[in-house]
Amino acid sequence: MTQLRTMAERHPQKAACVIYPSGERLTYETLDQNANKVSQLLMWLGLSQGDGVAVMLDNDFTYFEIVHGARQIGCYYTPISTHLKPEEAAYIVRDSGAKVLFVAARFADVARDLAQSAGAHCRIIALHGQIAGCSDYAAELVRFERYAEFPEGPVGKDFFYSSGTTGQPKGIKQPLFSNFKQANSSGDWVRNKFQFDEDSIYLSPAPLYHGAPLRFTMRTIDCGGTVVLIAKFDALTCLRAIQDERITHSQWVPTMFFRLLNLPASERAAYDLSSHRCAIHSAAPCPADIKQQMIDWWGPIVWEYYSSSERNGVTCISAEEWLTHRGSVGRAVLGTIHILDDDGTEVAPGEIGDVFFDGPEFAYHNDPEKTKRTRNVQGWTTVGDVGYLDKDGFLYLTDRRAHMIISGGVNIYPAEIENILALHPAVQDVAVFGVPNVEFGEEVKAVVQLHDPNLASPAMEKDLIAYCRGKLSGVKCPKSVDFEADMPRLENGKLFKHVLKKRYASAG
Repeated sequence: MTQLRTMAERHPQKAACVIYPSGERLTYETLDQNANKVSQLLMWLGLSQGDGVAVMLDNDFTYFEIVHGARQIGCYYTPISTHLKPEEAAYIVRDSGAKVLFVAARFADVARDLAQSAGAHCRIIALHGQIAGCSDYAAELVRFERYAEFPEGPVGKDFFYSSGTTGQPKGIKQPLFSNFKQANSSGDWVRNKFQFDEDSIYLSPAPLYHGAPLRFTMRTIDCGGTVVLIAKFDALTCLRAIQDERITHSQWVPTMFFRLLNLPASERAAYDLSSHRCAIHSAAPCPADIKQQMIDWWGPIVWEYYSSSERNGVTCISAEEWLTHRGSVGRAVLGTIHILDDDGTEVAPGEIGDVFFDGPEFAYHNDPEKTKRTRNVQGWTTVGDVGYLDKDGFLYLTDRRAHMIISGGVNIYPAEIENILALHPAVQDVAVFGVPNVEFGEEVKAVVQLHDPNLASPAMEKDLIAYCRGKLSGVKCPKSVDFEADMPRLENGKLFKHVLKKRYASAG
């Protein structure tokens, strides 16, 4: 019996999910019944273990119905960003081999693009409205009124695509779980570290098409807790939700911390956050001073974990540990960390190298060569991050290898410079990267988004460079600073640095 079925029988009227601030509630009983109907629908359409579906929806209840329905019969499910252009979304559906696309009616142009290119190979089912030539979700589920029992077997798993920071996005695939017991045990580190249980009320302010939000909301439901979804992040709305829904757990990215801290002190102090006992952040590097401010505000409830869409390993660190290992992303809780030099030799604590994990396997879909490049002779895997371990086994990330700047033979890590500039009172967001330099090969370039765009000027550029020079060695300091009204970031905090780098490299 699945965890969802167990909860539906024990607490049928308990809320599995709440939409805030509308107050709409999805009970465990309804979620279990509708997920069962989705399982039946997929089998009726000819899907079986190892097949896949794609989902392109906003944050709403049906996301969980579809994903749980796919899991039950051993199907992969591929979430698709609602910000993609029609041809980009259609590419992911085609490349993943999805046999069914569940899509909101407002994305009818995606359905049209896919219908023209994929034809009968993918069934398109519309939700929250009609799309010409496509099936209707509610009408399809009506045919399955009787609850079906399914034999124990492989459990479906997410099949995410990278955000495509270099070329077309790549699907990241892992083997299915053998059964629900194995699927549940894969989240032991989440339950043990963050204390998820039936009393957990988890706030998810980010889109479900991102890895962490979907995985953690699924874990919450697996534990019998309640998920509180917000359609789109807003700092004040999140604080109100913590107070009104008595949130116990939440998840954030550093960009959200910046916006929370930018609220006036009177607004930050206006809400009762006493129920809040675990605030988790991940997805992007968080400047140490920003994290310190969050701990000062919320107390020692701020946790951080480091992982990737590839899920080849995980580290985790509590607030107490971080205060004595400032800047670390923690110790391994899944897999074993190895730091290797350019020759593939393991280095001593304190020495910087490529971060490898001896952990779960993954593959890039339809790209065996890229998959092969992530492995070393021992079979350990890397996703391209660079860092070091201290003597206690805590991991510190310095940057992505692909982002490293080499100027006059010196390796420069942009994250260090970004963390300094992010603390300047005029700076809202920042990106640092290398641009061509005839003499040195590359030079350091900073692109900044200011709180007040009207302050952008040659004088502000000089001020920011001087600010860096007061805190960093000269070789690391930007040689120039440009200003952007908005930075190309996703909701999960990931910066499309390649867009900026290409723009400014060609401009130079």
